[in-house]
Amino acid sequence: MPDTLSDDRCPPTRFNAARYCLAENARLRPDKTALVMVGDGSDTRLTFGAVERAVRGIAAGLLGLGLKTGDRVMIRMGNEADYVLVYFGALAAGLVALPSSPQLTEGEAAFLRENSGAAAVVVGSGCAIAPEALGGRLLLDATAIGAMKAGPPLPGFADTAADDPAMLIYTSGTTSRPKGVLHAHRAAYGRRPMLAHWLGLTESDVMLHAGTMNWTYTLGVGLSDPWSVGATAVLYNGPRDPAVWPRLIAAHGATLFAAVPTLYRQILKYGDLAAHDLSNLRHGCTAGEPLPIELLDAWQQATGKPLYEALGMSEISTYISSGPTIPVRPGSPGKPQPGRRVAILPVEGEPVPLPAGESGLLAVHRSEPALMLGYWNRPEETAKVMTTDGYFRTGDIGVMDADGFTKIVDRKKDMILVSGFNVYPNEGEEVIAGHPGVLECAVIGVPDEKSTEAVKAFVVKKDPNVTAQDIIKFAATQLTNYKVPKQIEFRTELPKTNVGKILRRELRDDKPKMAAAS
Repeated sequence: MPDTLSDDRCPPTRFNAARYCLAENARLRPDKTALVMVGDGSDTRLTFGAVERAVRGIAAGLLGLGLKTGDRVMIRMGNEADYVLVYFGALAAGLVALPSSPQLTEGEAAFLRENSGAAAVVVGSGCAIAPEALGGRLLLDATAIGAMKAGPPLPGFADTAADDPAMLIYTSGTTSRPKGVLHAHRAAYGRRPMLAHWLGLTESDVMLHAGTMNWTYTLGVGLSDPWSVGATAVLYNGPRDPAVWPRLIAAHGATLFAAVPTLYRQILKYGDLAAHDLSNLRHGCTAGEPLPIELLDAWQQATGKPLYEALGMSEISTYISSGPTIPVRPGSPGKPQPGRRVAILPVEGEPVPLPAGESGLLAVHRSEPALMLGYWNRPEETAKVMTTDGYFRTGDIGVMDADGFTKIVDRKKDMILVSGFNVYPNEGEEVIAGHPGVLECAVIGVPDEKSTEAVKAFVVKKDPNVTAQDIIKFAATQLTNYKVPKQIEFRTELPKTNVGKILRRELRDDKPKMAAAS
């Protein structure tokens, strides 16, 4: 690691993320509850001692199958305790964990398997894979994982370097296919500024996270961060009813609650906050999408509890936030967490940080230990953002005031935010254009009360008989649910530049140059 960082920001040269989260807890507090998996009427509880033992058992089992350091292990399971154990088991073994969603279509899952070169796939219930689709990869189910948990454990944790690959996170890319974000073991250590300055997290806390296992927000804030300080993590795998969260906060004495703004809005609308004892809750944490000022005000008025926002991305997690040490400023996600080297750079020209009040490209110094290693097998894309001047360019346009409070004035080009998930238009456009009744199409995000934004497709027909429902059904066979268009608008043509590039900006501005088709 670069010596530009102070010792407390720089992990040891030999560093394993699973050991960092579990070894000391198993030694100092083996009987303390590490994980509560809350279901529909049932709870699964695991102590730190049990988690550490199971993780080392899985690590030994994976290596016993012939997997080697750096091999990718794709996890395709639902919200279940074994997802957590397999994830940390892969890290403990020196393998690379590849979390994925059970909502993926077979085509989407196949792309991840092939693109990552995964050596093994771990599946949960409802995620069966045809043997012929595996291409010779190892397939592990609940029975196999159960045997590993009970089998001889790895004596310790793999002696990995801080810079060794640990996690491969796929995120929607600016092209038609997701891209893999490769993180090193040091990324877990690089999260330390969040603990005091966003989460306010200590050993005595109980963290309730509303996300699903495949999301980095959940794996980080919901698991790695609490365990790094010896706190208890509570996750939920029951029906997705917004009204359940106040009950869970009260029932489990949650001191911290983490979710996306959309869920906070739904809780206010559908949850009976007054009927539950929220006295243990110190504050809520939110990330994944911008926090509207009116929602911040409504939550504080309804609960009397602060709501702390953070700005982050798959490539670096959160690095700007409000929190116990950073005052809330409505309309801003906060300012750089102490120790982070964040700058506003000119979009063009010399990379000299701009003065306060001037807008430019939001960038983070490459000495940041939480920063990704790069994009998987995409050296050219990596080079575009990991520049030789020492900065990682986020792609967001922001402005920072004299106090450091930051505001995003434009986000990554054309990205759509659906309940905290990133959706890029090209992926949906490629699928919809494959419909035999479609001549061309463009996809944008439109405001939506339930999910911040919804996906909308503008379509020029090839077959006059094709309907909006035809297109939606076709897209649903190849795209995850949140990527499927919820609205279809037919046009006779789409706005374009002189060289034929579709102008999504005009569609977003709702100022088309031509009439909509009937």
